[in-house]
Formats: sequence, C-alpha cells, structure tokens
Amino acid sequence: MSSPTEESVRRNSESEGGEAETPEHDPHFDPIVSLPLVDVHTNEEEEEELVKIRARLYRYDTGDHEWKERGTGDIKLLRHKVNNTVRVVMRRDKTLKVCANHFITPDIRMNVHCGSDKAFNWSVFADFADETMKQELLAIKFGNAQNAELWKTKFAEAQEIVRTKCSIYTQDLSSDDESSITRSEDTDSPEPKPKTLEIDAKNDKEEVDSDGVVLKLKELKVESAE
Repeated sequence: MSSPTEESVRRNSESEGGEAETPEHDPHFDPIVSLPLVDVHTNEEEEEELVKIRARLYRYDTGDHEWKERGTGDIKLLRHKVNNTVRVVMRRDKTLKVCANHFITPDIRMNVHCGSDKAFNWSVFADFADETMKQELLAIKFGNAQNAELWKTKFAEAQEIVRTKCSIYTQDLSSDDESSITRSEDTDSPEPKPKTLEIDAKNDKEEVDSDGVVLKLKELKVESAE
C-alpha cells in the first residue's frame, strides 16, 4: 500500500506526462460572413498637400455675437493637380468630421486676431463644412508663432497659385484680352464703309451731273427763247 505522498507524486507525474503528449491546440474559425475590402474615398485623391498644421478653429456666431469653437485637428491646404484650385480642409480629431472646407480666392485677407502672433481670422463667402454653402467668419489659433507664420506664408502662396494658374481666373483675363483685340480689329477695318461711300459718291455725282445737265438745258431753252 502506497503512502499519500507517493500517491500525490504519481498523480503529478501522470498529469505532466499527459500534458506533454497532448499537441498544442490552435483554434481557427472561418467567418460566417465574409466582408470585402472597401476603398474609402476622401475626395482628396486628385489633390496634393501644400501644408498641414495642427490648430484650433473657431467661427463667429452672429446670433449670439460670440466666437464658438468648431474643432481641433490638422488644417491643410490642398492644391488640385489639374485645375490648380486650392482649398482649406480641416477635420476634427478622432471623429474626423469636417469643420472647414472652402476654396481660396485671391481677395481673402488674413488678419491678425486680437493682436496675437499665433492667431488669424478671415472671412469666407462659401464654406461647405456642413455640406451647405454658408458665409462664415473663421478664426484659427496655432500652438506657436512659428506655425502661425508658416500658415500665413503658405496661404499667400496658395492665393498666388490660384490667381496666376487657376483656369477660372486665367480664362477671365484671356476673355478680356480677346474682347479688346476684337474691338480694336473692328474699329481698324471697317470694310463695308468705303463701298458705301463710293456708291454714295457716285450717286451724288450723278445727281450733280444730272442737275447740271438740266440747268444747261434750261439755259439753252432760255437762250433759244430769246
């Protein structure tokens, strides 16, 4: 008869031997429903990034007459590779909800906000952050003066790109030039006028000649009558 100590040792050895003989089990379950990979489009595929800086954005509420925060995140300047348009895009952290989305025009003025070297404000005629066109007065605050100066410089460069290379503005300039050239050509080459003048001159000459002949005939008649 074995003692309790020997019995416990035998059980431990049997349990260790059984675990050694059991192969490692790696469970694998095939999914019941397989979902295909979906490409998420951000509408930024045809644009190149000019600058991206972390900042905090505000909008002026005309109803309450106060500045209200729109969100904190990365604000970007995106240039279209074909049309050379540049737009401002900003998304909130975590949710990635759009809080600024508008095109840059040459007439936008970037103003220092409240005398701070880290904040600016500007007026936008059409912002599409809420998927509807709204006129907004926006303000932005950066973490330091260096980022604020970088934003101002890149914004000015974007305005120059839009003014000189965007088809919307270059077509307007070319159309004005073409219209001025057309007007000058019209004034320089009045083709039908000489013909009209010549015809009128001939008619006048014929009338003068005919009148002269009539006068001469009258004079002859008078002289013959005497």
